[in-house]
Order: sequence, then structure tokens, then C-alpha cells
Amino acid sequence: MSRKMVFVDTSKCTGCKACTVACKEWNELPAEKTQLVTSYQTMKDFTPKTWTFITFTEKYESQKMNWYMRKAQCFHCAEPACLKSCSSKAISKTDSGYVVINQDLCIGCGYCVENCPFGVPQLDKTAKKAHKCTGCIDRVENGLIPSCVATCQPGTLKFGERETLMAEAKKRLAEVQKTHPKARIYGETEMGGTTFVYLLLNDPEVYGLPVNPQTPLSLTLWKDVVRPVGGMAVGGAAAAVAVGVLGHFLRGSYRDQPPEDQNTQEGGER
Repeated sequence: MSRKMVFVDTSKCTGCKACTVACKEWNELPAEKTQLVTSYQTMKDFTPKTWTFITFTEKYESQKMNWYMRKAQCFHCAEPACLKSCSSKAISKTDSGYVVINQDLCIGCGYCVENCPFGVPQLDKTAKKAHKCTGCIDRVENGLIPSCVATCQPGTLKFGERETLMAEAKKRLAEVQKTHPKARIYGETEMGGTTFVYLLLNDPEVYGLPVNPQTPLSLTLWKDVVRPVGGMAVGGAAAAVAVGVLGHFLRGSYRDQPPEDQNTQEGGER
């Protein structure tokens, strides 16, 4: 199957939250008690039982209040940090571009939670399993579109071949920039190119997104340097290099990662 893409045109989003409801229904996720965060936002973050929600940001510009809304879910990266960090090989990437967690293999180590630059996976500490948006891979592989796309009334979400939709996204961007000069495409190259690609009306920070999301340096050092060197039957020099790099990892780099997820309560803020 060729690589797919979901184009999220935030200029059309009305914040109806139908995508959240559709996700809950299709994946049989239980409802959670929510509270008002700001404006009309009622979820602060992902939880093991909520895989997508709408963020609302109010920004006073040019003597008027503008609303910036975004459907938040797993980006399904081409170069996923969660896959790289997984210690039990529970995370894999499909040919269509989706990143999925095999619940039978997941041991609840939480490394995917700590290393995702978008803070998407969430750990159910009771069941010791990590959860996130699946991209409705069960629907996609059977000729259906993701449930969130199927229910989106304003046409914010579109699903199709990545090459085709990317061209459409850039054409739409040219139109939107006439009235929103800061508009940009987000996800074309970030993390190797994501499956969910956004047209943002403002800078990524306004939407709570990192400007330049990357796999944490500590993870790259551990996976690509320390472990390979440590696994080689070589002399003391290589061992010293491994120990030195590991020491750097433990002392400094790891501090830059997000803290362990605290979502034992609904919508706990990171």
C-alpha cells in the first residue's frame, strides 16, 4: 500500500469536536470527565483513553481576537522517535505510513512517552500499556477512511495519497497566505515527513507545536552510539568511548526530555 496522508486545513476548522467523538466511538474508548481549560477547550492533553482533541488558542492581533484551532493526534512520523525508543519492539511503521503499538508486545516501559517530541503516547500505569492514535489503520487497510476524516463536516480533514494531497495543500496555502501571511505547511519535512500534515495560519508555537521537532539527542546517542559500541567485542578504547557517551547521556541530555507522563487523571497537563 502506498503512503497515505491526512491534510488538516486549520483555516476551515470550526472546533465542533466531532472528530473526537468519532475517535471515541470507533475505538470504543470510554468517556472521561473534562473541565474547561480555555475558550472552548476541555482537554488539556492526551490520555490513554483520549487519542485526539481540539486545541483552542486565543490571540489578540491587529485590534481583534483571533482563534487558532487544531485537531491534535499522533503525527505518525516517517522517522518516529517512539519507534526508535521502544525497548520491546512493540512499535512498528506500516507501508502506508502509520505508526502503531502492538499491545501484546508493549511492556509499559514509557520510553515512547518520554521521547516523543509532540508528547503523544500516554501510559496506562495500571495496565502498563502505552496508547495513542492508530490512524484508524484497521479502517484504512480495509478501504475505509479514518473515522475522524469521515465525520468532519467543514472539510478540515482530507485523506488520500500523500503526493496528491501535498500538492493540494500547497495550492491551498498560496490562497490562505493572501489573508494570513504567516500561514505555513507543517509536517512536510518535520520528523522525516508526517502522515498528518497541517496548514497552520500562524507560527507553530501559537498552536502549541515545536518549531523544529527532533528525536532527542540522548536517544540517538544511546541507540546509535552507545549500544552498537557496547555490543562489539573490542578493546578498552571503545569501551571507554561508550562509558563517556553514556555518562553524558545520564548527566545532561536526558534532563532535556519531557518528564514522565502524569496522566493518571483525566487530561493532566504536561
